[in-house]
Amino acid sequence: MDFKDYYSTLGVSKTATDKELKQAFRKLARKYHPDVNPGDKSAEAKFKEVNEAYEVLGDPEKRKKYDELGANWRLYEQQAAGGARPAGAGGFGGFSGGGVHTMTEEEMREMFGEDSPFSDFFQTFFGGATVGGGFEDARRGGRGNARNRARKGRDVEQEIELSLDDVYGGVTRRLMFTLGGQNRSVDVRIPAGVGDGSRVRIAGEGEPGTGGAPNGDLYLRIRLTPNATFERKGQDLYVRVPIPLTTAVLGGEAEVRTLAGKSLRLKIPPTTQHGQMFRLKGHGMPVPGKAGEHGDLYATADVQLPRQLTPEQRSHFEALQKLERAS
Repeated sequence: MDFKDYYSTLGVSKTATDKELKQAFRKLARKYHPDVNPGDKSAEAKFKEVNEAYEVLGDPEKRKKYDELGANWRLYEQQAAGGARPAGAGGFGGFSGGGVHTMTEEEMREMFGEDSPFSDFFQTFFGGATVGGGFEDARRGGRGNARNRARKGRDVEQEIELSLDDVYGGVTRRLMFTLGGQNRSVDVRIPAGVGDGSRVRIAGEGEPGTGGAPNGDLYLRIRLTPNATFERKGQDLYVRVPIPLTTAVLGGEAEVRTLAGKSLRLKIPPTTQHGQMFRLKGHGMPVPGKAGEHGDLYATADVQLPRQLTPEQRSHFEALQKLERAS
């Protein structure tokens, strides 16, 4: 088990003020938050490291003990594992609960789910209910007290499959699932504009709490089904628009249907090339939490070549070919 340099994790010096620590933590937490980096395991691991570092350095008592620990961490680890206080450890006897805040099981579940987010280093030096008593005692609220202790229910995660049309305007769905051997149903409102892989929280619909503690929460992970017409990238939408060859050459207008069902007239300039892209501002996906704000719609010109020619059409193209050769 290696010593954890929490100052380095937060990118601050050992003389950093409480304000500097908080600023560094908030900046990194926003950067690596799982909701900002869905499916990115490295970002999730970094997010947990940042939370662990601030859990210690953001608490004056823990920070003091961490600073005192310093190079003596290995000696403390060895003696704590045997249930003894290390000689010269000074205030480390306070790990038995003398004013040091220990992350409870409920707090950890609320922030990170079922798995413990903290490293062995943290558990050894800051997580134990008693010196050498082990992290499990801290999680269980003390020996012999697990059954009588009030516990918040666990959070539950379910996947829900939606179409692009569903999330464009938002939708209410009745979700059926089994929890603790019992069938459950709950009506949930999916807000407009959510993206694939994002999570929607429904408070109090998770595992029931015990001893009067609150229920856990239900998290819905969104899975979007492919759309035959529109492609989504962030809050922007992309669509291919068929353009007749004559319109592409001479200019004109084309009709563009939006995901909302509106019909827009797109001006096509002369000599428009196949694959040329046009931006229709504000006709993309809604931006969650920002009323009235939308991404953009990008229309790609799909120039249509004739599959058959009438004799008259052929004569015109042959005349055009002669002009091209003469120029």
